[in-house]
Amino acid sequence: MKLALLVGAVSPTVGGVLVLGDRGTGKSTAVRALATLLPKMAVVSGCRYAADPASTKPCVEGCHGRHGTDGQPAETAMVPVPVVDLPLGATEDRVVGALDLERALTQGVKAFEPGLLARANRGFLYIDEVNLLEDHLIDVLLDVAASGENVVEREGISIRHPARFVLVGSGNPEEGELRPQLLDRFGLSVEIRTPTDLAARIEVVKRRDAFDRDPEGFVAQWAEEDAKIGQKIVDARARLPGIGVSDPVLELASKLCMLLGTDGLRGELTLLRTARAVAALDGADEVLAEHIRRVAPSALRHRLRRNVLDDSGSTVRIERALQEVFAE
Repeated sequence: MKLALLVGAVSPTVGGVLVLGDRGTGKSTAVRALATLLPKMAVVSGCRYAADPASTKPCVEGCHGRHGTDGQPAETAMVPVPVVDLPLGATEDRVVGALDLERALTQGVKAFEPGLLARANRGFLYIDEVNLLEDHLIDVLLDVAASGENVVEREGISIRHPARFVLVGSGNPEEGELRPQLLDRFGLSVEIRTPTDLAARIEVVKRRDAFDRDPEGFVAQWAEEDAKIGQKIVDARARLPGIGVSDPVLELASKLCMLLGTDGLRGELTLLRTARAVAALDGADEVLAEHIRRVAPSALRHRLRRNVLDDSGSTVRIERALQEVFAE
């Protein structure tokens, strides 16, 4: 789970992370803790959509941010990367944005009030209990995830703004399955189980108790370790564009996907992007076969068709396929 979240932070093109597992195993804690590890990002000062200063064009018409004009650079600020919670009970207006009623009533003007998708731009959108999300919100997320833009047409307002984010969802599979269309939009899927190692359980309880008794002291105790992980993310992002993939390694990835019968080519692309991000985190110069083996379960687990003649779980089927492909 931690590796998958780091991959999402290093390479947003992977497509997000789905964390499924038992209750009380720290899924939400891990996702929300990611916000403290991420290095700050540069934005256009005053822009409600956290526009990238590298782009001189306003992200939307009428944006209040001081975007660069006439060859002059935009005024910038460094802000934390947003990690936005999408509550299950949120209305569609709260998610996509709607008419600013206060300005409409006091000034008589139609103005747009951005929603959660705007706040999450260039950051992370987190949905706890994602398998319980209402269908109409899933439809919205599918449209935005495919285009990277949020289009709002309502109440006399017509606006289009950027909404590129890493989608992170968590849930308990016993409470229901995800719609296949949404499941396919997650780049990585990881399974979390309750620890069965006695020492690990004791350590988790001790750390949680230490945080409850002295939150500030606990954060200070781990600040140095958090800073190291943050720097690791920065270094991996810088290294990522230069990491190559040889034809033999790419052939391994394609053979694996063919053997497993994954639909389309998204599985191979995700496998490749994830392996490249892991190689960047490891400090490697190129993707190795070991990187493919390491990330295959999380990249392909949720892309397998059900086989009526094989009742084995997805993870077992992937492990069998890995043994066959890597034995050649």
